[in-house]
Amino acid sequence: MVAGQVWIGGAAGFAGDRSDASGPLIEALALHDGPRFLIFETLAERTLALAQLDHLADPSRGEVPSLERLLRPALAPCATAGIKIIGNFGGANPFGAAAKIRAWTAELGCGHLKIAVVTGDDLRGTMTAAEFASLETDGELLRDEPAIISANAYLGADAIAAALRQGADIVVTGRVADPALVLGPLKHSFGWADDDWDRLAAGILAGHLLECGSQVTGGYFADPGVKDVPGMDMLGYPIAEVDPDGSFIVTKPAGTGGLVDRRTVTEQILYEIHDPSAYLTPDAILDLTQVELAELGPDRVRVTGARGRAKPDTLKATICFDGGMLAEAEISYAGPSAKARAALAIDTVVKRMARRHPSLQVRADVIGVVSVFGDTAGVLLSAKLPHIGDGDLRVRFAAETTDRAAAECLLDEVEALYCAGPAGGGGVRKRMTPRLRSASCLVDRTRIAPQIALLETA
Repeated sequence: MVAGQVWIGGAAGFAGDRSDASGPLIEALALHDGPRFLIFETLAERTLALAQLDHLADPSRGEVPSLERLLRPALAPCATAGIKIIGNFGGANPFGAAAKIRAWTAELGCGHLKIAVVTGDDLRGTMTAAEFASLETDGELLRDEPAIISANAYLGADAIAAALRQGADIVVTGRVADPALVLGPLKHSFGWADDDWDRLAAGILAGHLLECGSQVTGGYFADPGVKDVPGMDMLGYPIAEVDPDGSFIVTKPAGTGGLVDRRTVTEQILYEIHDPSAYLTPDAILDLTQVELAELGPDRVRVTGARGRAKPDTLKATICFDGGMLAEAEISYAGPSAKARAALAIDTVVKRMARRHPSLQVRADVIGVVSVFGDTAGVLLSAKLPHIGDGDLRVRFAAETTDRAAAECLLDEVEALYCAGPAGGGGVRKRMTPRLRSASCLVDRTRIAPQIALLETA
């Protein structure tokens, strides 16, 4: 298939994204002829590890939890408009996600849609903990061969393109490299060769700009008085209009909030980039150093100049394992001498925990004073607390541990401040959250074999 132009909308940048973003994108894409695609990027590393835990607890689950609220509203409109859908919302259970999507399409009267499932990213059954430890990059987190919760390679665009060639209307994946969600449909639509490195690099760049959804249209960009963004409450999500040579325009649906300009596109180009001359992906190495941006008009930026080199011999894999639990508890102090009472609360809990569980490191923060950049030992907070004024202070205690009894003890000690602490403490909230740790490995790509399966139509 060789298209004249391809339109791709980015409807989600993470699993917790807005659920109404797809509507304006579908309306905008429906105005065009030719290949049109809607992508959902929902799979952060932590999201996938939690999905693996969910799948282990219940084999029928393991998809991205927000699958229904994100995707279901888009199914019938996309079917009517002939827009194909690609998403990594399969998480740890792509077949389970596809089965749910199949049921929804039947209910919505669009059961004729063909659904493809891309798998092969899950490496737990193919490699041992010792092998992962030997392949770890930049650290020794896997040295003791911990019990592995998830081990997933970042697949490239080829399987997505192949699924579309087989007639898929919806492609469900697990872990793929984020730009592959865009490069896959571009390879399919334009017939780009596997070694056409410059065009592949351009497709990767288009994917990189769309993968975080509204970050390129003003989300995570707005800074009032410095970088003003209109209409944040109705933020439009991005569309890439891609030409056969790989050049493309970034825009957004008419009538939506946000903005697309040189600044928003530049920020997203540089997002998560370590070496602008060598952004490694499974499909090619992207060189950004010659990229040029041209503002063509309101909310239209043309992107050219991407260059590519041969793809790496290895694929990145993220390995997640048990990191114990995070215990968190908060309490508020307000009014005269609030800072002194907050300081006394911290002193009380830290000293009691030092006696009851000496090995537990307890972190204390005063939100609004020191919380984002504080240190576990509390040196920065101790220096700042005497200089703040009285008012409304929220004290947070936290500890990371594999000792559940110690974690529960901390939560109990904070709650006990109601009666056994400084005057006027209130609003205690406490919770225990499973903690995951992760490490990265580089795996020879010959050991990883993506597979494609087409589901029967409903």
